[in-house]
Amino acid sequence: MRKLFFSLTTLFLIQLSCFAGPGDLIKNSGNSADYPKADYLVVLDETSVDVQESGLSYNTIHKIYKILTYEGAKQLNHLTFDYDPLSAFIEIKDVTIYRKNGNVEKLDKDKFYDYPAPARMIYWGARKKMIDLGKLEPGDGIEVNLFKKGFTYALLYDESQPDDSKYIPPMRGQFYDIIEFWFDQPVLNKIYEVNLPNTKELYYKFFHGEVNVDTRKIGDKTMYKFTKKDIMPLQRERGMVALSDVAPKLLLTTTADWEAKSLWFYGVNEDFGSFESTPEIDKKVKQILIGAKTEMDSISRLNHWVADNIRYSGISMGEGEGYTLHKGDMTFTDRCGVCKDKAGMLITFLRAAGFESYPAMTMAGSRIENIPADQFNHSVTIVKLHNGQYKILDPTWVPFVREEWSSLEQQQNYLMGVPEGADLMITPISEPENHPLKITGNTSILEDGSLEGTITVFAEGQSDAALRGMFTRSLKPNWDQALEAEFRVISEDIQILEMTYSDPYGHMEGPMNISVKFRIPDYAIITDQEIIFTPIVASNIFMRAQAHLYTNTDSEEKMYPFRDRCSRLVELNETITLPVISAAIYFPKENDIDGTAASFSGNYKIENNQLLLSETIVIKKRLFETEEWSNYRSVIKAQQKFADEKVILSR
Repeated sequence: MRKLFFSLTTLFLIQLSCFAGPGDLIKNSGNSADYPKADYLVVLDETSVDVQESGLSYNTIHKIYKILTYEGAKQLNHLTFDYDPLSAFIEIKDVTIYRKNGNVEKLDKDKFYDYPAPARMIYWGARKKMIDLGKLEPGDGIEVNLFKKGFTYALLYDESQPDDSKYIPPMRGQFYDIIEFWFDQPVLNKIYEVNLPNTKELYYKFFHGEVNVDTRKIGDKTMYKFTKKDIMPLQRERGMVALSDVAPKLLLTTTADWEAKSLWFYGVNEDFGSFESTPEIDKKVKQILIGAKTEMDSISRLNHWVADNIRYSGISMGEGEGYTLHKGDMTFTDRCGVCKDKAGMLITFLRAAGFESYPAMTMAGSRIENIPADQFNHSVTIVKLHNGQYKILDPTWVPFVREEWSSLEQQQNYLMGVPEGADLMITPISEPENHPLKITGNTSILEDGSLEGTITVFAEGQSDAALRGMFTRSLKPNWDQALEAEFRVISEDIQILEMTYSDPYGHMEGPMNISVKFRIPDYAIITDQEIIFTPIVASNIFMRAQAHLYTNTDSEEKMYPFRDRCSRLVELNETITLPVISAAIYFPKENDIDGTAASFSGNYKIENNQLLLSETIVIKKRLFETEEWSNYRSVIKAQQKFADEKVILSR
């Protein structure tokens, strides 16, 4: 196998020699006048992959850069390459600097560094290779040659394993890769070549564009070569979906279907014994379930115990990294872990309680394309209910949240690891009514212009989580201050007379309720002829639970699909008792709006010397198509109009 690898590498280098040398490529690639928005060019990004029968892959990587600006020189004065030594190996073969004056410098290897990668919350021993290139100038070029073997995610390993066996991917004998054909600087030529044993079949698909494909047999392997030229950076938008959902990319795999991946994921964890209980775990489960009345009551108690009591913190624990979940005994003892550990702990608890439960993999933040390459970054739990249906649980995303799984994950793909195998699935839209935010005001405007009264707030689902977070993310002595700050956005002169709120840590006892009695001096402008003010409930208080209000609505069109945090229902109502008035001079008005993305209705009316405000805003889902922007935008602008424009009444 090793001889074949070297022969393929030699062929790769011979192919390179057919082209102009690196110095000529750099010289003829263009300058800042040709690429006025770029700081440097990726003249060539070429990777050749040699796949073994075991699935182990050897990667020869060749990169050439040209600096266009001083900012580009600053960005390229060091290059870094991430890897995890448990599953991957990187060697910097050589680095050459081509100076604009014609000088060529081979970089000494004492300029190559290997150091622990900076880490926060997850400490798995990841490392970085760094190249210190020193001072560079516009016109300079850089050539880098690397060798890499292994895969991205660590799994079970054994330090006594000989040779390269620890670099074989988790699903032994299978190969996959995800290649991004996008970058934040122009890429003039990108080549990805994979040489696969003829015994394996490659499934691949290029997304969001076109790529040139060349396929040919070379001995007992088949070469697949993907080439794309002149790749320009994508213009990004605020609020857009993940870049990987819209940018060109190549996915490859030798796994035939999702069922095969599902069965493997099930088997690898069962074989490892990830979910075996212990007497200590059994005792804790019985304690948690004391007083549980129903199936879902029991599931909820176990789910939220794990969510609230297993701290999110990942340390390198040896066996059980990556796709294999650590054993429940380890997580229960350490009381910490990452998503897969929290998911595994919950599965262990559920099984100890007599439920049938398994792990599932998902991709938080972006779409999983329907080709079974490993597009996962998150692990959750599924439990089979008595009616035979599976229910998703996520103890990672629901600490101090009343949901059993997070609706921030709606419209998100996932794959269950179950004994019967499963296809790729998608989480459903969570109805807006599951996430209500209801703000009700009973206020009065006095003759001196002061506003006084009471505001009550009710929230559930993710709206509840948003409000509860202003307490649970603060120290207890600062809770009152955190609530006051929501009102000081309206007026720094506000006087809080009384406030009550639900126990922030009592999330399983009931939804969040807040009541604030207040007074704001000189709130309304009062003259002999007019009263001018904005009802406080219309003034975008508690924006933390209304993520749509942070959306920039300046653009009339969207280039890409976009997203909100979650579906939601917002109901705003206020009754304002007024000094004697005769008529309304001006009310903000908007026609009712309804569409596939969102809806709005709002109105004012006067009854018995009281002004009544009513607004209803519905955000119908989390992810939206480009053509839904007009509807979504109009709803936000309508709500903002009620917040920005004042009511004018005649006396």
